[in-house]
Amino acid sequence: MDEFKACNLDYCPENILIDVLSYLSVRELVRAGRVCKRWRRLVKDQRLWRLVDLTAWKGVLELRGCELPRGFFDQSLPTSPADPQERAEATSSVGAQQKGRDQKGKGSGSPSGISIERLVLNNVPSFTDQHLQSLTSWERLSRLELRDTFRVTANGLRSCAAKDGVCGVEGLFRLKFLEIGITGRQGYQLQMASLGLGAGWLGLEELSLGGKEVGPGLLCASRLKDLKCLCLWACTLSEMQIVRSCRMLRGLRRLEFLDVIFQPRQCPPVVEGEGGGEEEQDSEEAVGGDSSNDENKLDMNDPIPSLRRSLAVLLPCCALVFTNCSVQINAD
Repeated sequence: MDEFKACNLDYCPENILIDVLSYLSVRELVRAGRVCKRWRRLVKDQRLWRLVDLTAWKGVLELRGCELPRGFFDQSLPTSPADPQERAEATSSVGAQQKGRDQKGKGSGSPSGISIERLVLNNVPSFTDQHLQSLTSWERLSRLELRDTFRVTANGLRSCAAKDGVCGVEGLFRLKFLEIGITGRQGYQLQMASLGLGAGWLGLEELSLGGKEVGPGLLCASRLKDLKCLCLWACTLSEMQIVRSCRMLRGLRRLEFLDVIFQPRQCPPVVEGEGGGEEEQDSEEAVGGDSSNDENKLDMNDPIPSLRRSLAVLLPCCALVFTNCSVQINAD
């Protein structure tokens, strides 16, 4: 008896512990991962996440820094539970147990009855065009945020865009908000997924572009006829680049700049020998007025006031928001 009293879960093989953890729900798995380092490593085992009942989710689903199986977002679950022996042959014992548990919790429902309205993917390199295509079967998805999803390509985004088809509107036609941003570490080939917006996107009202996706995204934003709100973040932009892109966005109602570094305005070069007398006269008359001249010089180099005036003419009904923006300082 003393030998049995000394036994605890630390002596159990990891395969048995994973089988035990497979009976837990997602919330319980997350809590179990906080027990110790070993349990945290066990909870991250892919065998526990092969089959996740996404129909049990409502509202927001956020995935951060994880690996996704190929069919993670597919909704091909049968409406009636299969025979236990057949399920064991089709999948592993862990996946079978979790699948049966999910079906009991789900009850009756359609194979595509996912109630998730907002999906956030943050630093998920395994998210590919195939996963993106699987989202077209989601019934209530209205907000999609793709941050540092390096494997999503322009062709993948173009194939999922809402467009008129033979049987009506196809693709992610319920999507109202889309965010695409690449600001992560180097070493990944830049796909420029935002170029897929060039084919247009019916019903897309809000667009957020960040990092390396801002440049190509601005080139294609004019094709979004229903766009009302545009947010640009974590990038470097010039006044001319913004003005040229906003000329075709007549329906824009809100333009937001977040953590944007603006390039200084390009002043015309001064030719030597011209206006030299005027400069000397101004310098003599401006004794004691150096502070006002410095302020005027800063205003000339600051593109934000000029950008406000230009956008006020192009987009008179658009609200401009600048948050934590700055002007790039040249070494010269």
